[in-house]
Amino acid sequence: MSDPRLAKLADALINFALGIKAGEELMIASPVGAEPLLYEVVRAALKAGAHITTRLGIEDLRELELRESSEAQLTHISEIAKFEIDHIDAYLSIRAPRNTRNLSGIDPKRMSLANAGYHYMLERITERTAKGELRWCVTQYPTHAAAQDAGMSLHDYEEFIFNGCLLDQADPVAAWKAQQAEQQRIIDYLSKHDSIHVVAPGTDLTYRVGGRIWVNADGHFNFPDGEVFTGPIEDSVQGTISFTYPLNHMGNEVDGIQLTFKDGKAVEAKARNGAAFLNTMLDMDEGARYVGEVAFGTNYGVKQFTKNTLFDEKIGGTMHMALGNSYPETGGVNKSGLHWDMVCDLREGKVYADGELFYEAGHFVI
Repeated sequence: MSDPRLAKLADALINFALGIKAGEELMIASPVGAEPLLYEVVRAALKAGAHITTRLGIEDLRELELRESSEAQLTHISEIAKFEIDHIDAYLSIRAPRNTRNLSGIDPKRMSLANAGYHYMLERITERTAKGELRWCVTQYPTHAAAQDAGMSLHDYEEFIFNGCLLDQADPVAAWKAQQAEQQRIIDYLSKHDSIHVVAPGTDLTYRVGGRIWVNADGHFNFPDGEVFTGPIEDSVQGTISFTYPLNHMGNEVDGIQLTFKDGKAVEAKARNGAAFLNTMLDMDEGARYVGEVAFGTNYGVKQFTKNTLFDEKIGGTMHMALGNSYPETGGVNKSGLHWDMVCDLREGKVYADGELFYEAGHFVI
């Protein structure tokens, strides 16, 4: 029997996160394994009057493509895919990993080539989103593999996901609107300031955001959501930051990352484990060593690190930075085939805006 919370999640995704209207073109990308949620999402989208295109994926096929494609095939972007991304109104990505390490044996240089080839698609998605032409959202269906990474049983992981989506609330939409209001209060403060100074264990970092736009991520980009983000002035990032949690990027785990920036560029990138992979990704293209996004996690309902950036970057009491591509709606102009989010716990940290303390021990004090 299907979990009744999946219908509740599907309703929130279609009618709140994406706000689907009758006659709109909706693309849903989902791996095999998320069928119970996909079924409910399609049902909700049909009720909303959407025209639906589904793209079902098998993660082992992606491994095969990365192993056996020629360089030309790795970097090729299908004209059909280009047409689709230029004409859809909304895009929903459902994640449901069967094996979170299935790409760990792939040569990082081949991954870098594939990511560089994807640059066009990433750029078109961000451009159309900034213009209000495209809405997108990413969510996760609970699987045993993801639960194991999080150190949880499948039952506990399901509870973690549904509660993080605020589906345990009597009215989830009202709860997300309250979250939106609190995040807007934070944005109103940050928008009046320029220089941000982050101090935490292993971290002493500054960047500037004057004239950039802070975005309220309140359930319309990821689900669950809960962050405020912008693009820093590209050459302004200075100093060192230590990222607290291990990262799983394309099946490769990198732990103990420390980056040192000079005039915006990560001139040194170290890690306890996975340093070679880290530097290969950062050497992907000219923009990969620059910061495309800075953000503060604001979802205090997401309490536990799970080795899944979709959730970990939302943890209340953290900040994250993305190396690589900027979101144009923030005013950021960095271009790259990479957009890699890295999370820093600030529950033992302080953050200053133009010299004024506004964040301490994981909470805003404004």
